[in-house]
Amino acid sequence: MLSPQEWDVLGLSLRVALASVGLSLPPAIAMGWVLARREFRGKLLVDGLCHLPLVLPPVVTGYVLLLAFGRRGWFGPVLDALGVSLAFDWKGAVLASAVVAFPLALRAVRLAIEEVDPRLEGVARTLGAGPWRVFFTITLRLAAPGLWVGALLAFARSLGEFGATITFVSNIPGETRTLPIALYTLVQAPGGEAAAMRLVAVSVALAFAALLASELVARRLRARMADPP
Repeated sequence: MLSPQEWDVLGLSLRVALASVGLSLPPAIAMGWVLARREFRGKLLVDGLCHLPLVLPPVVTGYVLLLAFGRRGWFGPVLDALGVSLAFDWKGAVLASAVVAFPLALRAVRLAIEEVDPRLEGVARTLGAGPWRVFFTITLRLAAPGLWVGALLAFARSLGEFGATITFVSNIPGETRTLPIALYTLVQAPGGEAAAMRLVAVSVALAFAALLASELVARRLRARMADPP
């Protein structure tokens, strides 16, 4: 059984992961559509910048976030004026996880939108549907399996985020100590092996469940669209 402190860690980790999915998925959908449906100068550069958090060391990502959103960072005075605190706060952990998970969600969404036949969108437009209606009723509906996969992959990646989070928001019990950070803390402390193994088991179970769910949801949605009523 998990201890009360470990339950707190688990609850915080799930809250951060779910919030990071909510934060990363809308821009991933928007940028995925742009990259899949539009040609413009500098597209390769934009694509590379969007995927940069995927290849950068997470500590670098966390340090850039600290420079940008720390209290003395580039946007620190603006955030202070708005009464918003990100550095050393659980909301900063959400931002760090969302930034790191964004490329995974973007790639899944972009591939899903590219699989949607543009001719179907064209037919909808000729029948009088506006751009937004085409996007929501045709593009997103047909790309739904990819959206679910992107969301669940982002969730799994957020659960495992360590480097950017600990660099940006540190290791504060009950505030920013997520599963990976708690596991790191237990490994460094004498006698923490048993608790560490419990958190390892929880982490593996959650990650596996998220990946399995993404595959099952994608298969079910594909089957439903292949066999319309």
